[in-house]
Amino acid sequence: GAMIYPVAVITVATCIVGFIMYWIIPKFKDIFIGFGVELPKITQVLIDMSDMVVKYWFLIPVIPFSMWLLIKIIKKNKTGAYIIDRIALKLPILGAIIGKSTVARTCRTLGTLIASGVPILEALSIARDTAGNEVFRKAFDHIHASIREGETMAVPLRETRIVDDLVVNMVDVGEETGALDNMLYKVADVYDEEVSVLVESLVSLLEPIMVVVLGLIVGFIVIALFMPLVKLLNDLS
Repeated sequence: GAMIYPVAVITVATCIVGFIMYWIIPKFKDIFIGFGVELPKITQVLIDMSDMVVKYWFLIPVIPFSMWLLIKIIKKNKTGAYIIDRIALKLPILGAIIGKSTVARTCRTLGTLIASGVPILEALSIARDTAGNEVFRKAFDHIHASIREGETMAVPLRETRIVDDLVVNMVDVGEETGALDNMLYKVADVYDEEVSVLVESLVSLLEPIMVVVLGLIVGFIVIALFMPLVKLLNDLS
């Protein structure tokens, strides 16, 4: 929910800049050509960029859609899905959000199933399917196989390195005390809280970046159009 605001701002800003490049800049270009104004380098760069937008505007939605489609196709293969998900988990801040939210979701699901009396192996299989991430699915497969061979859950969980040592220790305590479901709930609560903090940090980081980027874009457009306009007005006067 917290990501809606920055995404909306970026979308609106992109649409406004696109409108300026597609409709407004070409009109100024016609005016400058009509009066034979010699264009400064910065203005020529802006007009060239506008010409590219006018000529290849259809690529603006096509490129992100093609990237999304390519990722979907790659993820149909287990190896491809593992690589994509591994890369996603390595992304700054966003990777931590994806990883911690996945841990929170799977731990809460696993805790609920265990509390409901579902056998641990069956509960692990169900929780694995809710992960939505091939890295975590592979880790759950390892945990499932180890438990089936007589191991506790904490040992293979530590080996997967998908969670912090704190989580492993909490799971270990839960197994020893017979309160694994409660410990899994606590892990989910801790990670949900950490995800909220990370999302807030990401939003607070994006806001000044967006302001600076938009300011630079608007400043570039204004200066690029203002310089030849001043020259044109001086020539006319």
